[in-house]
Amino acid sequence: MRLLQLAAAVGLMAAPTLAWNTDVHQQIGYAAEEFLTPWTRVILRQLLEPEAKGSLGRVAAWADSYRKTDEGKYTNTWHYIDPADDPPSFCNVHYYRDCTKAGCIISAMTNQTQILKGCIRDAKLGKIRHGENATCANAAKFIAHFTSDIAQPLHVSGIAAGGNGFPVTFGGAKTNLHAVWDGQIIYSLANVTRFGNETIHPFFEKMVKRIKLDNYFTPTADWVTCTNPSTPLPCAMAWARDTNEWTCDYVYSQIFNGTDLATSGYAEGAWPIVEIQAAKAALRMATWFNRLVDGLYKEREVILDTVPSWIFGPMEGA
Repeated sequence: MRLLQLAAAVGLMAAPTLAWNTDVHQQIGYAAEEFLTPWTRVILRQLLEPEAKGSLGRVAAWADSYRKTDEGKYTNTWHYIDPADDPPSFCNVHYYRDCTKAGCIISAMTNQTQILKGCIRDAKLGKIRHGENATCANAAKFIAHFTSDIAQPLHVSGIAAGGNGFPVTFGGAKTNLHAVWDGQIIYSLANVTRFGNETIHPFFEKMVKRIKLDNYFTPTADWVTCTNPSTPLPCAMAWARDTNEWTCDYVYSQIFNGTDLATSGYAEGAWPIVEIQAAKAALRMATWFNRLVDGLYKEREVILDTVPSWIFGPMEGA
């Protein structure tokens, strides 16, 4: 069914548009910012370090650099889940079967969401300001990262270590399938070698406009049917299963031995997939943060609407 929708979408695409290298993570974060509520923006400024300036784009790639440090190497398995499936013949994800004792992206999303709930509660009471609580700052950065990783098909695929051990050729160069989906497909689509990391790239601005216009081959409302932070594990699983379907529907089913994925039609066929997955990541990221923040504001919404300066309690001297 999704391949039929995809085929129709390819026929309609006038200018193909996107997906998770460092710069791609950052761009998805900048795109997510376009959907944040004012209260969420205020809270992020308090949770994140001053240099982040409350920006998801500035921190969305932090988790990748952190896991490469001695301090953060324990988080390495948090970036993916390796399903015991067999694409393209059979695809599925089961939490209790596939998540390891060291953790996976599903458990990481769940645990960091629970941490973030308390952090947001403290931030609204003025107990946390300007990223002074490292655990809370890290939780926000982890969520910004994992909502993107969980939308990349090879972060939800167990074959050949998520494609890292699956050699392919792309543009005449030897590489692996995971690297192709992390960046090379989107770069070929956008005709760039890299995206910037300071502001949203025009390529991603177009994606934001398409989200707002609901101009994709599946309704944007379907992407956020499960975005309730009170049920983080079921929601993360729903996202993972949605992503995992692509490993059967396209990622492995359209590879043929000896072909160059850049010129064989494979990359072009993947363009609408990486775009919609990046779009899902941006909208889910924003919605997740918004619902975390808004849910904790409900009991004070009247006061805050009347006296916005009380967001961290009465002003000094009041």
